[in-house]
Amino acid sequence: MVEWTDFERATIQDIFSKMDYEVVGPAALSRCLIVYPWTQRYFGSFGNLYNAAAIMGNPNVAKHGTIILHGLERGVKNMDNMKEVYAELSVLHSEKLHVDPDNFKLLSDCLTIVVAAQLGKAFTGEVQAAFQKFMAVVVSSLGRQYH
Repeated sequence: MVEWTDFERATIQDIFSKMDYEVVGPAALSRCLIVYPWTQRYFGSFGNLYNAAAIMGNPNVAKHGTIILHGLERGVKNMDNMKEVYAELSVLHSEKLHVDPDNFKLLSDCLTIVVAAQLGKAFTGEVQAAFQKFMAVVVSSLGRQYH
């Protein structure tokens, strides 16, 4: 079980309370698909992903990016029970979708970049450490079915 400090809990809750899911989610997923083009193979049904402009303008990418952030919100609300929160999604991504678990870390890194850009100077080293700890626990929980 992960131990969370009061600062970490407050920081994670604060970040997500200020986040515009319809902006940040699509931006993070788009960045992941552009920077790591091999991740596109899991989104074949999303239509045109041929270049950066197509990806950033793709409504399916935008919708799924928003869904991802709502999924992360479940973790924010259940920080002491993350493995159970993401157990079903872990099974789905490993057994049905066959997603390479390394892609969760890639998306986490892209989300961190987008959040940092949104928060600017408020994204201090301490804030980043708390955010990345949260994301590492999410990534580990999503990858649990693979082990």
